[in-house]
Amino acid sequence: MNTALNLPVLRIQDLNFTYPEQSPLASGWSASIGSGVTLMFGDTGGGKSTLLRIMAGVQPAGGRLTLSGVRLDESPEAYRRNVFFVDSATSIFDQVTARACTATLREGDAAFDERAWRDMVDGFSLTPHIDKPMYMLSTGSKRKVWLASALASGRALTLLDEPTSALDAGSIRCLWRVVGERANSSERAIVIASAERIDQVLLAGTIELPLA
Repeated sequence: MNTALNLPVLRIQDLNFTYPEQSPLASGWSASIGSGVTLMFGDTGGGKSTLLRIMAGVQPAGGRLTLSGVRLDESPEAYRRNVFFVDSATSIFDQVTARACTATLREGDAAFDERAWRDMVDGFSLTPHIDKPMYMLSTGSKRKVWLASALASGRALTLLDEPTSALDAGSIRCLWRVVGERANSSERAIVIASAERIDQVLLAGTIELPLA
């Protein structure tokens, strides 16, 4: 694990997680994730999505996670309020518009950047779709709604799972431009899980699966 020379946003200590009848995903693993972009790299099916859910505080695991001084085991709600993570497989927003979905995703996020969100809606060509129900949107457009909200978020930790999946070339260029800008202008940590290496943005660190 390579880390930037800064105070950790997320500290993981002695993490343990194993699915039944499988090899451990993590066994006493520790890491510190600082501000900027950290790549979580590994093969498809290697456990990247599970590790993101653990970092988000929605998948129980052994060990200790501390986000901006808040321990998950001591203050789970406060911990989760400072994380932006949306499972791409969720259908809970299908019956609401993209605008209403965004309003829900930004609830409680006092540092949400409205201007950055509007720029991404334009950069992702979402304007014609913003008042359509989510179920009417393509997989790629749904992902754009979540990405625009994630990258405008002021929360300490943003978790992105295969963010370029189903995106068109123009939206991918917009994504990397904004990721680079947001990572360089704040104390936020952005963790990107990907089966491919990333060279479009400067990385603060890399987590490689399987974990050592």
